[in-house]
Amino acid sequence: MFGMKAPPPRLAQDEAEKPFWISFSDLMTALMVLFLVAMSVALMAVTQKVISGPEEHRKKIDACMGEIASMTKAKFPGVDVRGYSVRFGTLALFKRDEHKLDELAKETLSSYVPKVLALARSPRCEPVFKRVIVEGFASQSGTYIHNLNLSLQRAERVLCVLLDPSAKNPLVDEDRRFVRNLFLVGGSSFNDLKPSDAESQRIELKLEFLGYEEKKDPIRDAPLDPTLSCPIDQANGSASVRASAVR
Repeated sequence: MFGMKAPPPRLAQDEAEKPFWISFSDLMTALMVLFLVAMSVALMAVTQKVISGPEEHRKKIDACMGEIASMTKAKFPGVDVRGYSVRFGTLALFKRDEHKLDELAKETLSSYVPKVLALARSPRCEPVFKRVIVEGFASQSGTYIHNLNLSLQRAERVLCVLLDPSAKNPLVDEDRRFVRNLFLVGGSSFNDLKPSDAESQRIELKLEFLGYEEKKDPIRDAPLDPTLSCPIDQANGSASVRASAVR
C-alpha cells in the first residue's frame, strides 16, 4: 500500500485544455496599433486632397486659358493672349484725348468677344470662369486724374459697343446678358505704359477665374435694354469745357 506510486501529472494535456486569454496590456497595444494605422490612412487621404485639390483646379484654369489662346491665335491675327490678359495691339487703339473706337476696332471686338463667351460657357471653362475686366489705358501726357477718367471712358466705350443692339454686328441676346452680368470696367491712367503714346492709348481684357472652392455670384436676371445711348456721349455732349490736358 505504501509502496504504490502516484501517476505523473499530465501537464501537456492539462495545458492544452486551458482556454487562451490575451493579457490586458497586449490588448491595449493591439488597439493602439490599430488606431495609429487608421489615423495614418485618414491623414494621408486628407493631405492628398489638400494637395491635389488646388492643383486640379489650377489645371482646369490652364486648360480653359489654353483653349482661349488657341482660338485667338487661329482666328484673330494681331490679338495676343499673355497670361490672363487679351491684348488687341493696333486693332483697338484710341486717338489722342478720345474715347471713341474706329470701325475696325468695333468689328474686332464684336467678333472676338462672342468667341470668348462661347468658350466661357463650355464644359471645360464654365466651372472655373469668373468674369472679364475691361481695362482702359492712357498715355503719360496730361494729369493723372484726367487720364484716369479717360481710361475709364475707354473701357466703358467697349461695353457700349458690345451692348448696343443697333450696332452693325450686334451680339445676340445671350451674349449681351453675359457681358452685362460678368463684365466690369477699370481704368489705369498712364500706368503700364507702352513704348509710344499711341500704343499706350488702348484697352485690354483681363480674364478672371474662381479661386479654389470659391462659389459664383448669383446672376442678375433683368430685361435687356431695348435701345442704348452711351452715357459718356451724353456727358461729353453736355459739357462745355474739357480738361486742359490733352492726350
